Amino acid sequence: MSGFLFDELIFGPVHSRRLGVSLGINLLPIDNKYCNFNCIYCECGWTDRSKGVKIILPKRDNFKTKLETKLKELQGTVNEPDAITFAGNGEPTIHPKFAEIIDDTIEARNKYAPKAAISILSNASMLHKPSVTTALKKVDKNILKLDSAIESTYKAINQAQSGITLNKIIDGLLSFEGKLIIQTLFFRGEYDGKIVDNTTETEVDAWLDVIEKVKPEYVMLYPIDRGTPAKNLEKISESELNEIASRVEARGISAKVY
Repeated sequence: MSGFLFDELIFGPVHSRRLGVSLGINLLPIDNKYCNFNCIYCECGWTDRSKGVKIILPKRDNFKTKLETKLKELQGTVNEPDAITFAGNGEPTIHPKFAEIIDDTIEARNKYAPKAAISILSNASMLHKPSVTTALKKVDKNILKLDSAIESTYKAINQAQSGITLNKIIDGLLSFEGKLIIQTLFFRGEYDGKIVDNTTETEVDAWLDVIEKVKPEYVMLYPIDRGTPAKNLEKISESELNEIASRVEARGISAKVY
């Protein structure tokens, strides 16, 4: 499988523009992307949905031990983390022990890195599951994805597994009552013989309407940064992102361009 994959359960710390010194957590396989989306821009490559693929997820106890060991090692050094960030090779909230692992992380953070903010990068697909939503509300920075507010574009970009509708995701975002951060990647291009573009006036207007309803703490706006599995996608300019950000702020919500 092509794409950029993390080859460890706990990786870094890395220096992040948005999170500072960030210790990464990958709750997914180290040799295969595991996700309920198949985003055409994903830096991890395509999701392998063929039957018979063996998926091995890290055990909760093994994770807890490794995290505590790593935080002890970093304590008092220049690499003591500003953030502990769940990201990795797919969607972290699909791990069956995600809620318990969040509790373990909070406990370890409080002991060994009390200044670190626990963050998560999620596609917001599991917000219908009460245990996931409850766990996410305990962390400091819920960074949840919304690439389009139009169902057909959402399907074209994110290619979610059946049953994960845009309306279900938006309902989940609304349930946070503003305690979340929205992340959106803007681009245009062609995939499967069709134009895919979430930067049009119609797209941005619909997206802004949802952002205004969700009322996140702020919005993160991104262009394509690494190679994409779909080949005909275009990185948009910083000036275009800044223009969208200004329209977000005109709605009374803070926006940051990365």
